[in-house]
Amino acid sequence: MIVEKPYIDKELSWLSFNERVLQEVADKNVPLIERVRFLGIYSNNLDEFYKVRFADVKRRILIARESGTQNNEKELLVKMQVKAAKLEKRFHELYSELILEMARRHIFLVNETQLSETQQAWVKKYFRKTVLPHITPLLMTDEIDVLQFLKDECAYLSVEIKDDTDNTQYALIEIPTDQLPRFVMVPEQKGKRRKTIILLDNIIRHCLDDIFQGFFEYNTLNCFAMKMTRDAEYDLGFEMDHSLIERMSEGLAQRLTAMPVRFVYEHGMPKDMLIFLCENLKISHYDSLIEGGRYHNFKDFIGFPNVGRNYLENKPLPPLSCADFEPYHNCFHAIKNNDILLHYPYHMFDHVAEFVRQASFDPKVRSIRINIYRVDKNSKLMNSLIDAVHSGKEVKVVVELQARFDEEANMEWSRLLTDAGVHVQFGALGLKVHCKLLLISRREDDKLVRYAHVGTGNFHEKTARIYTDYSLFTADPEITNEVRNVFGYIENPYHPVKFDQLIVSPRNSRERLYALIDKEISNQKNDKGSGITLKINNLVDKGLIYKLYEASTAGVKIRMIIRGMCSLVPGVKGVSENIEVISIIDRFLEHPRVLICENAGDPEVYISSADWMTRNIDRRIEVAVPIKDKRLKQRIIDITAIHFTDTLKARVIDEAMSNNYVARGNRKKISSQLATYNHIKQVEKQARQENQKVKKTLKSKKLALV
Repeated sequence: MIVEKPYIDKELSWLSFNERVLQEVADKNVPLIERVRFLGIYSNNLDEFYKVRFADVKRRILIARESGTQNNEKELLVKMQVKAAKLEKRFHELYSELILEMARRHIFLVNETQLSETQQAWVKKYFRKTVLPHITPLLMTDEIDVLQFLKDECAYLSVEIKDDTDNTQYALIEIPTDQLPRFVMVPEQKGKRRKTIILLDNIIRHCLDDIFQGFFEYNTLNCFAMKMTRDAEYDLGFEMDHSLIERMSEGLAQRLTAMPVRFVYEHGMPKDMLIFLCENLKISHYDSLIEGGRYHNFKDFIGFPNVGRNYLENKPLPPLSCADFEPYHNCFHAIKNNDILLHYPYHMFDHVAEFVRQASFDPKVRSIRINIYRVDKNSKLMNSLIDAVHSGKEVKVVVELQARFDEEANMEWSRLLTDAGVHVQFGALGLKVHCKLLLISRREDDKLVRYAHVGTGNFHEKTARIYTDYSLFTADPEITNEVRNVFGYIENPYHPVKFDQLIVSPRNSRERLYALIDKEISNQKNDKGSGITLKINNLVDKGLIYKLYEASTAGVKIRMIIRGMCSLVPGVKGVSENIEVISIIDRFLEHPRVLICENAGDPEVYISSADWMTRNIDRRIEVAVPIKDKRLKQRIIDITAIHFTDTLKARVIDEAMSNNYVARGNRKKISSQLATYNHIKQVEKQARQENQKVKKTLKSKKLALV
């Protein structure tokens, strides 16, 4: 008889993760404006939750209904809706608190009824000059398919138009935040210390007459906020006569007209209007119908401006330059001397961009190969790839067109690259390419020498300033040769290939990870040093969870840092009592994937692009690389250990998903992210001191670093 082991549904665990984000809004130790911005992060996360995770559960219910099969998805859907409603209530409570907190600091977020006469006149003028050209109301009639026109990344005002005979018409106004700022500073009287901000929504509310007057006969106008969220999944199909670009374009069009999964409406919306909208938007009883507040699309609050004192937002942590590059004439000499490890955002991403820039014109460089999942729209790195082609280099770029919500940007980059002469490849059939690889081949002394980058995060300048990630640069022939083989594997994933150094999904990840855990179990049974430390974003794969349970039962101590979903239940007697899990939510988004195995006193350390989810292990091309350099291995071990000293931002992951903070006791307050920055700063300082010693030695011998 198979006994089912403890397992938390990933959807509920995801909502628990977003609750930790909401805790940052509530935390009065967080600077005020940062708390407001966390409202936006929470809201943006929740949008994606409905588009992807909620939509997936709804889809499974509908498939089961059509096929006549039984499942527990309806029960799960109800649990998700109950949890989401509880968080929504807390969200609006915290929003109200923050409005008062800002007012105490002379920052006033006002609505249209709170403006002085002078401010009303200013708002009217601003509306007519700046906003009105972007407003085109959509009159809802029986002839118009409203569902086809609504964008799920936008918020709307639903307007009730009533005439003298009490006839009612409805119109929709899109709030044009893609064209205009959501937050507008309103002038104050001279000498007043206060700063007044009004939302674009409220400017439109104040000026409804300017929109409808002269076009409609009406007695009253009333408007109510609303927002719809669609299923983000799409079916690509694989017709032989369609290019992948065409199929992607069709797939995105499907997403734009996909069925809704959530409809949020403003409290007080008339019942007739609500019924009319639900019928026209085909809202089913499986969808989330949520009575909300006055504002939707809170994701814009991520960019909420600080118009007050500097202390109202986090003090910047300037990214550090890596000393390992500094003594050398170019990046290639530095990497050839020693493996180099960067840790963003503590280190600057410019080192990666500079590596590619140098390769683009270096006469010794023969080829550049890179795979792209997400990149900045103004990426210097991508422009350097185009420069490399102009310099006669062979450049091959794997562009993953199915990177969710970045498909259009990646299609545009693929066109630009192709037009410039870059050889563009669109991943592997049936497999997303999610690994973070760069390979540069260089002719040195009649030999071809390869230099590789293997990372945990994307080649994205902007996210490298807010996501924590690792980048390894190496010229180790064993590693670089296997990186080359990964690019070959991407071109032909069904061609036999063996990886001894790298752990590559879906080729060997499951068996290699199982083997690493089994080795720790064996070491524990043989009284050798054992232990596993894991840092990932998500842990939901049942096979890996059950293997960790097996290790815990054998007595292996396991410590984990999991930012997002964790379906494993720690601390269960006889199953997981040797497993401890924490989650850290702070100013930077924790993103690296790190595996540290004690290995009988000789630790094995891997960094990876893959979370421990079934899709990452079995259905994506992912790469984990061993850290061979003892310096860098110890650095990762030390930094990972710092996370377990966190007494400010670490939460305990448990079966109840209670999100209790790690008990501080009489220990001092430690933010692991700030401690990591200071640790790396000290490492770089020591490295520069060593560089100076080496320079002096070489100078005395009349030598130079090359």
